[in-house]
Amino acid sequence: MRLLTLLTTCLSVAAAATLGKRAPTPGQLSQVTSFGNATTAAGFYIYVPKNLAASPGVIVAVHYCTGSAQAYYNGSPYAALAEQYGFIVIYPSSPHSGTCWDVSSKATLTHNGGGDSNTIANMATWTVSQYNADASKVFVTGSSSGAMMTNVLAATYPDIFKAAIVYSGVPAGCFVSASGAVDAWNSTCAQGNSIATPEAWTDVVKNMYLNYTGARPKMQIYHGSADTILLPQNYQETMKQWSGVFGYNYSQPQSTTLNNPQSGYTKTVYGESVQGIYAENVGHTVPIRGTDDMEFFGFAS
Repeated sequence: MRLLTLLTTCLSVAAAATLGKRAPTPGQLSQVTSFGNATTAAGFYIYVPKNLAASPGVIVAVHYCTGSAQAYYNGSPYAALAEQYGFIVIYPSSPHSGTCWDVSSKATLTHNGGGDSNTIANMATWTVSQYNADASKVFVTGSSSGAMMTNVLAATYPDIFKAAIVYSGVPAGCFVSASGAVDAWNSTCAQGNSIATPEAWTDVVKNMYLNYTGARPKMQIYHGSADTILLPQNYQETMKQWSGVFGYNYSQPQSTTLNNPQSGYTKTVYGESVQGIYAENVGHTVPIRGTDDMEFFGFAS
């Protein structure tokens, strides 16, 4: 009897260990517990659609403060869209108190420097390898703190991400902590008082990945005019940053269209790689526009 009990216990332990590394179940949000170099304790959740494409694309969807991978999975349209278009969705989950992302430390603001950005980038490369995904179709998006991380990932890992959609964030590097603190709040930035030239913001991006000369992800930036958490000036500063990175003239956009993509929204296009959408009377955060996201990422074209 004791032998049977011992055997049952050993089998249960073995089963639990196997469960931690079990392949994700198609059509369900699954946790990946072993994916190579995890520089922080950020959780890795993945949605592999039942209708998986032969060489699928990948979208990294990054949640907001107080959120989680599960909350963003339930509250965003990407899993349903994954079934329609056959791509994989990665839902990182913040390890920090309050579940904001670290967009302030030197580690996370440096290519391969450690920090949450490094961990999330490694989730993406693991997924590409495991699922024979199309490396030219790896994208990132997020809301609020996740939008901040989206800008950081676009700056620190332009070799991985090919396009990014930012829902109500701040420029990459705007939340930097003078003390190097992890997951620090920056009131100056949040209140829209971190104001710089396009050239200065461009240098911030380039300093995150020194000597990088390759392609950079095309950017789409959303922000609401009634945002009282990350004030609307952050939209202008983010547009300065990415227009500068791509060499566009911030003062002379290619086009500005009222009531696009809907009434009260204004779409400003600087060029093929940078566009902004300013939502009048919309607070924090701008609602996700899943169908439009599919067009920007190229799944629907």
